Amino acid sequence: MTVTGTKEFDIKATPADVMAAIVAVEDLPGWSGPHKSVTVESRFDDGRPNRVRADVSAVGFTDHQITDYTWNGDDSMSWSLQDSTLQAVQEGTYRLTPTANGTHVHFDLALKPKIPLPGFVVKKVLSIAMDTASKGLTKFVESR
Repeated sequence: MTVTGTKEFDIKATPADVMAAIVAVEDLPGWSGPHKSVTVESRFDDGRPNRVRADVSAVGFTDHQITDYTWNGDDSMSWSLQDSTLQAVQEGTYRLTPTANGTHVHFDLALKPKIPLPGFVVKKVLSIAMDTASKGLTKFVESR
């Protein structure tokens, strides 16, 4: 069962500052509670992460993930799961739009576990990810 979610929120910082925080994937364990470790395995020529390995824990499970990132300047970024111990699908996107007071963030996420899990468990994982993406990222960016 694939679950999807969308979250929109505002951050009091420029899109460039928000994107700089997103680019700093090695800092994820500092602002995203589920992320226990993050290693950048390869980078694009501009230094932004390409392939990332992470250990992520939620609702009693720990997942070992490899994701590939794509970047569109300071406008958007996406990632796609390449390998995982627990997930068949994970696709995420941050889209940033400048506002008078900072940046409007549109976050989309799709998850599908490899093994059958009760729907409420998968939805709980999605809920944790959505809250982390909004509250954790906002706090991280605005404290920099």
